[in-house]
Amino acid sequence: MTNDLGLMAVLAHPDDEALGCGGTLAKYAAEGIATALVTATCGQRGRYKGIRPGEAGHPGAGALERIRQQELRCAADTLGIRDLSLFDYQDQDLDRAEPAEVVRRIVEQLRRVRPQVVLTFGPEGAYGHADHIAVSQLTTAAIVAAADPAYAPTSGAPHTVSKLYYLAWPASTWAAYEAAFHTVVSHVDGVERRTVPWPDWAVTTVIDTRAHWPKVWEAIACHESQVAGYERLKGLSPEHHEALWGWQWFYRAFSLVNGGRQRETDLFEGLRG
Repeated sequence: MTNDLGLMAVLAHPDDEALGCGGTLAKYAAEGIATALVTATCGQRGRYKGIRPGEAGHPGAGALERIRQQELRCAADTLGIRDLSLFDYQDQDLDRAEPAEVVRRIVEQLRRVRPQVVLTFGPEGAYGHADHIAVSQLTTAAIVAAADPAYAPTSGAPHTVSKLYYLAWPASTWAAYEAAFHTVVSHVDGVERRTVPWPDWAVTTVIDTRAHWPKVWEAIACHESQVAGYERLKGLSPEHHEALWGWQWFYRAFSLVNGGRQRETDLFEGLRG
């Protein structure tokens, strides 16, 4: 039964859910699948409407944290997410948090919500973002720990996740993003990191989300403090819009219920009755 199925996304920042996998979350929520979101930081060290921290017009980290929490709740409601858990780790420093503590907190959510399918960033962190890489590693570890009866027995009954997926944007999706934002980069330890497209042959799963564009746009609009950069998305060509919102791309990191190289069109393949 669809209503017995659950999907959880574990991501780093407010707006990762809308920009990263909003169409997928909206699609499955519309089908009646219980969707949940865990967000590890509040994005408090980001820009505010394009204004850098410390510059005139930026509200400061504390105020931005409160703003982005509200924006995340708006986006989650818009996408039909039933369960939202927001952690309080420091934006841009998730990789410096105590790993055992973060893993335990994710385990608590996995055991409480009990999803069959989990989504997170890939090991490359999309464009090398240290928080994205950290949440990928920590979520993968938590899935293993959640199934172990000997791990943190006071954190809930063991739960085995059936399928884990990584976001796996191909070159076509990155081309659309860079048409809107120019080159997407992150700077870590003095090194500039750029986008890391997945080769098409490595993508295991493509989800058709064309019917859910309106919801994705509404969810993006909730993130008003970040919308200065997103304004450029409105001028994209139709093919770039389709690359961004019409299809979502994933790598099946593991599955207990199916396998092989045939490309999936459903994250719940092998789980539906």
